[in-house]
Order: sequence, then structure tokens, then C-alpha cells
Amino acid sequence: MSIRQISVFLENKTGALGEMTNVLAETGINLRALSIAESTDFGIVRLITDDTFRATTVLKEAGFITTITPVLAYVIPDEAGGLSKLLKVFTEAGIDIEYMYSSVATGTSSEAYMIFRTKDVEAAEGALAGKGLKALTQENL
Repeated sequence: MSIRQISVFLENKTGALGEMTNVLAETGINLRALSIAESTDFGIVRLITDDTFRATTVLKEAGFITTITPVLAYVIPDEAGGLSKLLKVFTEAGIDIEYMYSSVATGTSSEAYMIFRTKDVEAAEGALAGKGLKALTQENL
């Protein structure tokens, strides 16, 4: 099952990230994962929240440009080699990763979460099914 990731386009200027996170904080939206890719003039903030619809609504109302993208999230053991083992399964299944980032698992120190964007999320889900991986849903991330 894919996760809904929100991408927010931000001008690369002091305080822009704080403005965006303040909009979310003021409306009680909790961040589950966050990644920033920047260039000279703008950045793309990729985030997963506890309420995708509300988050995109309040961000748009505040003047931010957003898109929603499906991504995959998997649990990995929080140990040396945990990510390497997961990436090996992706490689063996022939899945190219466009980008990835991590999120801390809540309530446990023995797991970590990895979020992946692939060219074809549905095909990747199918190829990874039955490989012994623990996929996350929007609700349990």
C-alpha cells in the first residue's frame, strides 16, 4: 500500500521553511517524515503528515504550491546492514529508486522507516510482495 507524500515548493530564502512548518503546527498537523531537496532559487520539501488532506488544504490556503505523490514505506531493523539488506531486495526485484529518505519509528528503538519513490509505485509494490518486507500504511507511519 502506498503512502501519500506532500511536496511543497519553497523559495530558497531565510525563514521559508519555518513559515511552512508554522502553518502546519498552528493547525495541529503532525509531521511523520521530511526531506528537503534544494537548488539555487527554490527547494522541494517532501513530507508525510498525519493528515494529508488537511495539510495540503491549509498549505494551499496559505499560498504554498503542493502536489501529492505516492511513495512506498518499509520497516528496516535499526542495525548495521539493515538498509543494505532492504536495498538488495529492491535490486533483485529490478526496482530503480528515484529518491529515498528515512523517518524514525515511534515507540521503538529496534526499527527505522525508509520511504522510497520509484518510477512505478504499483509495479514496485507487486515486485516486492512476498519478499518478507514489512510495508507501512499511511496510518501506521
